[in-house]
Amino acid sequence: MSIKNFHGIYAATIVPMKQDGTIDKTILINHLKEISSVNGIKGLLINGHAGENHILSQDEQVELVKITRSVVSNDTLIVSGLNAECSKIGSEVAKKMIDNGADSIMIFPPFSWGLSYDEDLIFNHHNIIAKTIKSPIMIYQASINAGSMAYKSNTLERLINISEVIAIKEGSWETSKYDFNRRLIKNLRPEVAVMASGDEHLLSCFMIGSEGSLVSLAIIIPEAIIGLYQSIISNNLKEAMNYHNVIYPLAKAIYGTTPASYATARLKTCLKLIGKIPNDKMRSSMNSLNNIEINNLKAAMTLAGIKY
Repeated sequence: MSIKNFHGIYAATIVPMKQDGTIDKTILINHLKEISSVNGIKGLLINGHAGENHILSQDEQVELVKITRSVVSNDTLIVSGLNAECSKIGSEVAKKMIDNGADSIMIFPPFSWGLSYDEDLIFNHHNIIAKTIKSPIMIYQASINAGSMAYKSNTLERLINISEVIAIKEGSWETSKYDFNRRLIKNLRPEVAVMASGDEHLLSCFMIGSEGSLVSLAIIIPEAIIGLYQSIISNNLKEAMNYHNVIYPLAKAIYGTTPASYATARLKTCLKLIGKIPNDKMRSSMNSLNNIEINNLKAAMTLAGIKY
């Protein structure tokens, strides 16, 4: 598959849970079918941060790939996140994901990397997985606020030169850093897709330049995300600003409000409010959002024109 085939808008999905914390497969299938059928959605990012990849078991993550491939159309691309501390285990899981229908693997930095920065370890981890599966790889560039989980320029240069790398989800969450990293990557390997992230500033990242985005807000307001991207491509700034004004309040309420760790819970609460999922249960020990949080989300949804 050529690199350009991966360009476009991907919805980063959640995993609906039953009250006992097990995966609600019926609701999950509905979730996957509905969002993947939206005109303009290129594919899905499953097992991402929004999909609670750090909490699901390896078997569950592989099963999610299998379920997704069985219910979406053949032309819907599946990018599966991989969050593994051990490169060998990660390689084995990634191979199972590819064998069960994933088109690409997005390698997330394990949370332990936040304790210290080791460039050789980071490179070796990606390279071992890439050479094991021999399939398209996407890199995840963490936020500038993520400490040593955010890759330095020298490290990005090494990672981009792994031949299996076809894209990067650039989540620096700061537009000047996004611009810098995009220029760096395009100078090294112009064919590698730089996918915008950071829902609060998709407009500015798209205007700087992007081959698409893998974004969780697309599960709530897919038409606005797709419309923004297409407006920038067609140089219609007025239309783009209209879409941005729909996206921004919701992005701010979900991702731009502390604590940032509540983002997935906020996504689930929004989906519950609009009747897409029956409850906002998280796999972790996190409680349901309090009334202040819920009212903040309701206000943002009202500004975005979403009925609940």
